[in-house]
Amino acid sequence: MTTPWWGAELLGGRPDDEPWARAGREVSRAELRGRIQESIGIFAAHGIREGSSVALRLPPSLTGIWSLLALWSLGAQVQLLDHRLKPAEVQRVLDLCEPRYYVHFMDGTATQFQDECEVYVEWRRTGSAARTDHCLVQFSSGSTGRPKVIGRTAASLRAELASFSRIPGMPQRGERLLLLNSTIHSLGLIGGVLHAMSTGATLVFTPRLQPQALVSTLAEQEIDAVFGVPFHYDLLSRVPRAPALPRLRLAVSGGERLSRDVHRRFEERYGIRVGQAYGMTETGIVATDLTGAFAPPVVGRVAPGVHTRVVGGELWVRLDRSPYLQDEGTERYTDGWLNSKDLAHFCERDGTLRITGRSDSLVAIGGLKVDLMEIEHELALHPAVREAVVLHGEEGIEAHIGAPDGVTVSELQSFARERLSNFKIPRRFQVVPALPRTANGKLLRSAGLLRAAYAAGQGGAAARRLPVREAPPHPVREAPGVSGAPGVSEAPGTEAAA
Repeated sequence: MTTPWWGAELLGGRPDDEPWARAGREVSRAELRGRIQESIGIFAAHGIREGSSVALRLPPSLTGIWSLLALWSLGAQVQLLDHRLKPAEVQRVLDLCEPRYYVHFMDGTATQFQDECEVYVEWRRTGSAARTDHCLVQFSSGSTGRPKVIGRTAASLRAELASFSRIPGMPQRGERLLLLNSTIHSLGLIGGVLHAMSTGATLVFTPRLQPQALVSTLAEQEIDAVFGVPFHYDLLSRVPRAPALPRLRLAVSGGERLSRDVHRRFEERYGIRVGQAYGMTETGIVATDLTGAFAPPVVGRVAPGVHTRVVGGELWVRLDRSPYLQDEGTERYTDGWLNSKDLAHFCERDGTLRITGRSDSLVAIGGLKVDLMEIEHELALHPAVREAVVLHGEEGIEAHIGAPDGVTVSELQSFARERLSNFKIPRRFQVVPALPRTANGKLLRSAGLLRAAYAAGQGGAAARRLPVREAPPHPVREAPGVSGAPGVSEAPGTEAAA
């Protein structure tokens, strides 16, 4: 059974007229409390109470935030689903986690941030009450096509909030934070929404992500701090004539790797450096460099209360217990330590952490984590596909397909659209009768080796490389992985406050 953890420390203690958020209009603390109480009444009338398990899937909106807070106030376990998931993906999650309730919106009614949206509450006959004491459940892709189910307890959320409160430079009372990160992901939700509520900072949201519109928001709303992903800073750094932003003192990037080029261009354009917040869904915040004092791939110093170590070149993070609620991912947790699968180096001289790549198939696309093995699994379900290898390179995600009887790119593209979110769909397909293999029969998984094999005539004459125009226009460039030296180096950290 879960127990309510959402209380006076975040909802109370602030003046009623203090601004909580600005979107299409300004919302005060008093209105926020009223909206939460109104939502509590609606959810309770549907039978949601302490210990209920609820899948929550709403578009980016103020409604989505106060619905989450209302469910927490009732003591429900909330399973956060991305609004962009396709019906097949939603059904896989519902089948996997079996929530008793499904709180959602009508698909196709929202794509950008909005103040309010309609909410539908569905009671699921096959669902069950919460089986664990986790108040928050999030998801990341799994190597078998099943998402990793990640649980956060009230204690872990409080500890992360305490950690953020001890990081110099975080937004404070009276400041305005433009939050561009998703509010269902760790940095946006905990470092953005919850931290701002605990300190009295005002959240600012915008539906307009065009470069000039973003700059106008920064200027017109007199923004003090902005949280986003590298994509946002890339857009901002390309604005031809940027206005003066005298209030802007902090720009923080999280969710994926920040390139040196974007880091440099943003500083040249606005006079401040993009800082970084590095973390994981499983652990929350791990390290920060909010002021951008260090250039990528350095991500800063380990956050207060967090303990890390580097073993064999991979970063491990100390956790009291495994964050995984299903079988997927459990092998990464051993004796109180979680393997991040990030290749890392800890510098004893200045106490900084450097992240240089990944040791598995997980990549970041537009700030969202994508498991390439999940895409392989789904494409392999097409009846014409015998084998699939999915890679991530400079031009984005590419799929290499072995189809003895042939299949068109448009057929694969339509099949992928039915089963995968748009940001997971490969930008390029290469279709051959049979994929090249190594001497011992294993599929080649290097883009260079695959192309060399095609050039040498392996894979059949039907090989072709065609673009998928619907795919994301801004692929992320992953730095090549490096082999870490053997041994253990530990980054110091202090115990987190309860």
